[in-house]
Order: sequence, then C-alpha cells, then structure tokens
Amino acid sequence: MPERRPRGPHGPRMAEKPENFGKAVKRLLQFLRPFYVPVAVALVFAVLATVCSVVGPNLIRELTNTIQDSFLVDGVLAEGIALDMQKVLFYCFLLLGVYAASLVCSFIQSWLMAGVTQKNSRNMRRAVSEKINDLPLRYFDSHTVGDTLSLVTNDVDTIGQTLNQSVSTFVTATVMLVGCVVMMFVTDWILALTAIGSSLVGFVCMFLIMGKSQKYFARQQAYLGEINGHIEETYAGHNVVKAYNAERAVKNTFNEINYRLYTSAWKSQFFSGMMMPLMSFIGNLGYVAVCVVGAVLFADGAIDSGEIVAFMLYVRLFTSPLTQLAQAFTSIQSAAAAGERVFRFLDEKPLADESGKTAYLPPDAVRGDVSFEHVRFGYDPDTVIIRDFSAEAKAGQKVAIVGPTGAGKTTMVNLLMRFYEVNGGCIRIDGIPTSELTRENVHDLFCMVLQDTWLFAGTIRENIVYGKEGVTDEQVERACRAVGLHHYIMTLPRGYDTVLDDKATLSAGQRQLVTIARAMIENAPMLILDEATSSVDTRTEELIQKAMDKLTVGRTSFIIAHRLSTIRNADLILVMKDGDIIEKGNHEQLLAAGGFYAELYNSQFDPA
Repeated sequence: MPERRPRGPHGPRMAEKPENFGKAVKRLLQFLRPFYVPVAVALVFAVLATVCSVVGPNLIRELTNTIQDSFLVDGVLAEGIALDMQKVLFYCFLLLGVYAASLVCSFIQSWLMAGVTQKNSRNMRRAVSEKINDLPLRYFDSHTVGDTLSLVTNDVDTIGQTLNQSVSTFVTATVMLVGCVVMMFVTDWILALTAIGSSLVGFVCMFLIMGKSQKYFARQQAYLGEINGHIEETYAGHNVVKAYNAERAVKNTFNEINYRLYTSAWKSQFFSGMMMPLMSFIGNLGYVAVCVVGAVLFADGAIDSGEIVAFMLYVRLFTSPLTQLAQAFTSIQSAAAAGERVFRFLDEKPLADESGKTAYLPPDAVRGDVSFEHVRFGYDPDTVIIRDFSAEAKAGQKVAIVGPTGAGKTTMVNLLMRFYEVNGGCIRIDGIPTSELTRENVHDLFCMVLQDTWLFAGTIRENIVYGKEGVTDEQVERACRAVGLHHYIMTLPRGYDTVLDDKATLSAGQRQLVTIARAMIENAPMLILDEATSSVDTRTEELIQKAMDKLTVGRTSFIIAHRLSTIRNADLILVMKDGDIIEKGNHEQLLAAGGFYAELYNSQFDPA
C-alpha cells in the first residue's frame, strides 16, 4: 500500500483558508430539505411564543395604569383607594394565559426541532458512512483514520447541536427584535429611538467580531480532526512508540497540534465570549437612557408610569435578542466550519458508477483463469510502479509472487481485486476484463487473508462467519480444526462464544488463524494470501500450510510470501523486481536457473 501523503507542518489546508461562510450555511440548509415542513411548523410555534412574550409588557402597562388610577385622581393622591379588582384580575389572568401560551408554543417548537436535528444528524452520519464505502483507497492513503472519524463524531455533533439550539433561537430572536421595535414605537416613539440608538453600537460590534472570528472557528474544527488523527495513530501503534522510545517525539508532535488547536479555539471562544458582556453593557446603557429620558417625559406629563414600566421590559426584551443573535451567529460559525469539512468529504470524487455494467461471473461457475496483459500502474500518475506486467494463471493453479520489498507484489493483488484501477493494460478473469465486471462481483470471486489481521468486537464465531449466511456450527469447527485453532478455542471459558475485544487473549498468530478460518468459510472460487503466515511460528506454519494445501485444491490461488519455503510447491512462481517480472517458473526450475530467485532462496538458508 502507498504511504500517506504528508499533510504539512500546519495541518490541512482548509485550516488556513476557510470556505465562504454563506456557502456553507446554504449547504446545511439544503441538507435539511427533507425536514422543511416540521422545521417550518416549529418556527411558526417559535414565532407564536415570541409574539406572546412581546405582547406581555403592553398588558403589564395596562395593569400598572389600572392600579395607578386607583391611587391617583387627576394626578393627585386620592384619599381613599378604589381598586378595580375585577379589571386587575382580568389583566392578571390574561397575562397568565399569554405567558402559558408562550410556554406551550416553546415546548412544541423545542420538541419538533429536537426530532429534526437528531434525524438530520442520523442522515448526515449515514451519508458519511455510505460515502466511505464509495471512496477509492486513494482517499484513505492521504487522510488519517482519526480525521475521518472526527467527521462522524465531532463535526456532525457540532452541526446537530447548532441546528437544535441556534436555528430556532435565530428566528425567535429576530421576531422578538422586530416585535419589540414595533411595540416600542407604538408605545412612544421618543423612548423607542432612545432605546434603539443606544443599541446600534451593539449591532456594529457584533458584526465586526463575527467577521474577525469566522476563520478561527474553521481552524478549530480542522485542528480538532488533525489531533484526533494523531491520537488514533499513536494509540494504535502504542507498542511501537514504547519499543522505539519515541514518547518524547510523539509528545512533541501532540503538543504542536494541541497548541495550534488551543490557539484557534482560544481566539474563537474569546471573540464569542465578548458577545455576552458587550450585549449586557448595551442593555444597561439602554436602561439608563430610557430611565433618564422617561423621567424627563414623565415630569412633563408626556407619558405615564405604565409606559415607563413597559419600556423597561421592552429594553430587556430588545437587548436579549441581540445577545441571542450573537450567540446564534457564534454557533452557526462553528456549524459552518464543521459543515465545510463534512461537505468537502461528501464532495470527494467517488468510485465510478457501475450500474450500467451487464457482465457477470457467478462465483459457483468460475473456472479461475486469470491473465495480466501489459499492466501499467502508479499510485501517483507521475510515478509508475508497474511498468509492463504480463502473466497468466491457469484454473486451479497455485501462483506465488515473490520479490524484494517494494517490488509491487501487493500492488498486483490490489489491482486484481480492483481496489485500484490500472493505468494501462488489462486483467482478465475467465477471459472477461475485470473492468467490465462490477467491483462487488470481483470481490465475490476471492477470499483474502491479509498480512494485517482485522477482528471486530464480537464472538469468535461471529468473526469467523463475518456476514456469511447459513454457516453451521460444524462448518465453523471444521475450519478451526483445519488451521489448528479448535483446541485453543475450547480451552476458553465460553469456547466459540468468547467475545473478542480489547481484553481478548488471542496472540498475533492466533488472530491470523481466525482470519484464515474466515477465508475457509467464505469458500470463494479464488484465493489471495498476502503474507498469511507472517505472524505464526514454524510449527503453526506447517499446520497452516497443510490447511492451505487443502484450501487451494481446485482454486486459483495467489500467494505473496517472503518466506520462500512456504511456496516451494507452487505451480508457478513470479519473481518481481521494480514492478516487472524478471523470472517465472516453478521452484525447481528457478533454482536450476541460478538467477535472482535462487539468490533470494539461498540467502534465507545461508548460515552466514
């Protein structure tokens, strides 16, 4: 497999130059298209809740004036209090009903938006998961696993939380702002201009801060993905880190990424944190301005005390949406930065669509003739690895591919399985080019045992069966007996139902045996063994070799091996060097030729 391309000392490029903010928000809204109806209904309830809140201060004004009129007659304190309790109770119950309606509408809006955002997050994770299966291996060669996992976890969660909290907040705050402005002008235009004028500074500062902090939110999400990738790689190879005393180097790399994340996160949170005290200051300034101007107007008899009380509430309601808008914009910036990463991933070029292909090879009817015809390939178009590879494997033959590291052995298997597409030439199975077959069809024709074992968290039985339907317990046991694993499994407390997880006691060799048993259960017409015995001892290797001899009977098999003793009985040995076949034949023929293969073979048994 090709090495990952370096991402540079400063992380992904997107960390330095975020995409257009409006474009990212537009893509997020497009992703919400299936939920437009419930979102619209939720926003309607949000508006109704806000309208009820805006109407409240006006009713409080009437209640205040009603009580005031009971104490004053023509502006003079009355001798006796004639409180109109019926009217007071009317306004009290009306206020209670208005605020109760606001509560119910807010509850319905929250319930609807919670469902929408979680379903949207579910759909987004599903889209990322499906995209992963559609991407070519080239993508994963240049991106860390941790960075990709961060898309499914951190970025999608950030988008979901923002949609849940900020979309409705943005709408309600906007309606509240407009409603307060209208009601203030209806109540008294002089006090309205006073409150609005004192708050304009807040608007200007808010938009200046937004423009300044946007890039830091984008960098924060990018560096978060980078640090996840580094941590995943470090913990996955923790034994290697310990063995090579690389703790200091790993720690330094982590500290560098962590510092960049800290810097971008600190700046983004600092700018967003400025919103609340700024809006509080503007709100207090509005209170002072309304109190001063209101006192002057009240002294002149231009307004009554009820209007001052109402305006005090309106100032609070007017500055509150400013704070909410600031917080909503901050959250939306985080969601836009996360959305840029998710949508950039979803926009990656997928594997070519193969729905129009009609050629098909039934696995149970495949003979197993495989031919490589002048294959040319390079992971990088500018660097050709396989120059002119031609070979032919007859049905049922055991074909071994040997050669020094970097000769292109695993690359040929990747091309055979169509993990990568050839740049030139053709690979045929039973005379049909693999390019005319779907990838699923090609994969059904092979079972593979790779150098790197892969087991998931599940029972031993589930790992061996792995998606194969209709497998009996007898078949599983027969496969494990063939590879010499049955005795050990039976010593475990739960036998084949033992769960393999982080606490599993399987050695590296035993894990390899499980993958070989899995290949036996798959029972595909052709077989690929890529260093399948690299993790087992000599005695186990002999047991596996016998099992492999049984498994390869009647199957075209491709075996990649560095230990040449394991492929002495191969029908055809292809010796590769620098992407080309330099020798071919069986073991005896190649030894008799005294060429490169003989040199490799003898070097493994040379006591010197």
